[in-house]
Amino acid sequence: MDLLALADFTLVARHEGFGRAARAATRPKATLSRRVAELEAALDLRLFERGGRSLKLTEEGRALYARTSRLLLEMEEATAAVASGGEKPRGRLRISAPLLFSQTAVGKIAADFALAYPEVRLEVTTEDRAVDMFEEGIDLVIRVNPAPDESLVGRAFLHDRLVVVARPDLPRPTGNTPVPAVVRSTADRAGWTLKTPDGPVTMKIDPVLGLSSLIMVRDAVLAGVGAARLPVSLVSHDIASGRLVSWGDVDAPDIALWALYPSRRLLSARVSAFLDMLKHAFPQGTPEELAAYVGR
Repeated sequence: MDLLALADFTLVARHEGFGRAARAATRPKATLSRRVAELEAALDLRLFERGGRSLKLTEEGRALYARTSRLLLEMEEATAAVASGGEKPRGRLRISAPLLFSQTAVGKIAADFALAYPEVRLEVTTEDRAVDMFEEGIDLVIRVNPAPDESLVGRAFLHDRLVVVARPDLPRPTGNTPVPAVVRSTADRAGWTLKTPDGPVTMKIDPVLGLSSLIMVRDAVLAGVGAARLPVSLVSHDIASGRLVSWGDVDAPDIALWALYPSRRLLSARVSAFLDMLKHAFPQGTPEELAAYVGR
């Protein structure tokens, strides 16, 4: 594929027109039009809908632009970095992070990053769903216990675990008596299995309240509605102060937060700098570090 033609297509798509692209790049409009037409012929695809004064990307054009625009930008940055003898983080950095981590820690991390790298325009969106990084133009995603994905690479930078907590005045149930419970999802409703010295023990629950946010769940537990399964990092300060008591660790795999980026993409200085910021914030990656960071 002709990379120069691909670069011209990206230029026209970014400026939404041949005329604007030609003026921005000080290039002849006819040359840009010819190069895009040659690219369409080589791909046997129509990349733009041409009609009247408007120029719109086709569905195939949008897909190509989503995948190539950032790659070309990174190639330009890499070339500029080599020419200048080093790469300084600059430009736009888009990150997707899960809800709870965003609510408790990302604001502080983002502020520290913005102060350390003023030439980077950081944008963080909160998503519990698995976003499509290529389609949505995301540079880095933070995911909880992600499924294997051969198109992404990264590392687990933080670990947590679940505990069952309640107010001290809520009696711990005995026998088959269900405990009033505040739950977040249907997965909570079958009962909770706790680790004990004698092996796993299942506790029956009566889900009296369902909420979509773990912070709301914690607030409801503090108000005395019932018990709940919550990350230890979220409630460690409440346990230490006596506002809540722990009934034990949940018998479930630990929670791991991963920072992931596309394996086919050059690792930009912006992404590297943010990964270093996460490592600096959580050098050991323990729940206690997250709790201390949240309470900072």
